[in-house]
Amino acid sequence: MILTVDDDPAVVRAIERDLRQQYHADYRILKAESAADGLSAARELAARNTPVALFLVDQRMPGMTGTELLREVMKLHPASRRVLLTAYADTDVAIAGINDIGLDHYLMKPWDPPEQRLYPVLDDLLGEWRARVRPAFEGIRILGSQLSPQSFATKEFLSRNCVPYEWVDIDADAPARTLALSLAGNLTHLPVVVFPDGSHLVAPGQVELASKAGLQTQAQHPFYDVIVIGGGPAGLANALYAASEGLRTVLVESHAAGGQAGTSSLIENYLGFPSGVTGADLAQRATAQARRFGVELLTGQEAASLRREDPYRVVVLADKTELRAYCVVITTGMSARRLDAPGLEPLQGIGVYYGAAMTEAARYRDKDVCIVGGANSAGQAALFFSRYARRVTMLVRAPDLQPTMSRYLVDRIRATANIDVINDVEVQEVCGTSALESVIVKSTNSAGQWKIPVSAMFIFIGVRSHTEAFAGVLERDEAGFLVTGSDLPQEHGRPRGWTLERLPLAFETNIPGVFAAGDVRSGANRRVAAAVGEGSAAIYSVHRYLRTV
Repeated sequence: MILTVDDDPAVVRAIERDLRQQYHADYRILKAESAADGLSAARELAARNTPVALFLVDQRMPGMTGTELLREVMKLHPASRRVLLTAYADTDVAIAGINDIGLDHYLMKPWDPPEQRLYPVLDDLLGEWRARVRPAFEGIRILGSQLSPQSFATKEFLSRNCVPYEWVDIDADAPARTLALSLAGNLTHLPVVVFPDGSHLVAPGQVELASKAGLQTQAQHPFYDVIVIGGGPAGLANALYAASEGLRTVLVESHAAGGQAGTSSLIENYLGFPSGVTGADLAQRATAQARRFGVELLTGQEAASLRREDPYRVVVLADKTELRAYCVVITTGMSARRLDAPGLEPLQGIGVYYGAAMTEAARYRDKDVCIVGGANSAGQAALFFSRYARRVTMLVRAPDLQPTMSRYLVDRIRATANIDVINDVEVQEVCGTSALESVIVKSTNSAGQWKIPVSAMFIFIGVRSHTEAFAGVLERDEAGFLVTGSDLPQEHGRPRGWTLERLPLAFETNIPGVFAAGDVRSGANRRVAAAVGEGSAAIYSVHRYLRTV
């Protein structure tokens, strides 16, 4: 791209004509007839991540001189070559500009003949620019800060949904900071997400970001046979089998397909993968397979409530959209329980993370990190981060890893030199101002406590259910997990509130036609393979129910 700016229409047309004659095969030629238009064009090109090879700007323009304009555009395009068009009387200004704004050259008007007075100069400058500038990234860019929790959340959302993006740290990239400021007006809300067409979103919510990134967020049909809520292994399996057997199926996922399993760095004991499989890869394969059978996948949407309108079941999403179907299968799974420790909340997303947060691994290369928890997910995370971090410290409340962690993981952890395991401890306090600096732990057997310097903490301390949207509607156990089938509370020898002559089917909740499978179900065997099995098996009950409506 070459941008020429001059307020004289005849001059700007002449320079545009000469530039096109020589450079049209290699560069787009853009003109602006005022300094304000030129600055606006420079900002738009920066937003599109379109590199500008050369600015050719007239010195004498009303409102803003050429040198003033070049001073502003160089904040957005520091690698661009800068050339000033001057009259004889402006020679001193042009010479001063060489030191003042790093002016590369100045040209006296008129420049005829261009073969002698224009092209040789620009050929040298453009050749130098091509040699130094790498091709620009053409996808979505996240202009954010390492100190912004929402910047981390945005990266994680796009990454887990397999949307390519470029991360640009505005604290280390001055042009990106200038661009973010010009687009957002201030830097109190980050990130600024810039799209290839030059449009942008400031600190976007998940639905807004998903829609703009090209993910489906709205249902295509008014009615479905099956609505699956939750896109973890159970939900993907259920949706896949439903669609493959001819049922019109929509899957609603609040974050990214794969659920908690999708964050696993390596699942080594999953049947059929002798070398192991990452949670992300398993989720990608299952998602592609489900879509091939016609499953609609709504991303970034969350179920807010559920109601019964016989013979239909209605799911209300957080954006008030309503989905109707004969059957609903709830597979919302579970997530890491929140850790209650002083100092933790302000550092969440900027040093403290729930789950593996694999997008941050490179950030903590050759630094010390800690893992809080002692189950399989914690063990997988410890092994993953040991490939990047200088030292990984596991903080485990139990006296040993063995009761809650698979033996193969325990053996791998014990054999990894840069992983330390500290048992019988719990987190007392999290320390740091703008970033995590250390964690204070205390012994569960004594009054002893000590400080461990770390740059990041990844938390895996048990689980909580995702069933708040169904409270008061569906039967839940004391931990909030959904009760199904023969486990439903009984009254007078029948499930409480059950109105049908038949008994509840396998995986069926206290509302006929509403099923639960996978980790969200009370009494479930919480393994990835078990979740896939429950999701697959629940379709048999769905078909039995559909024969009655």
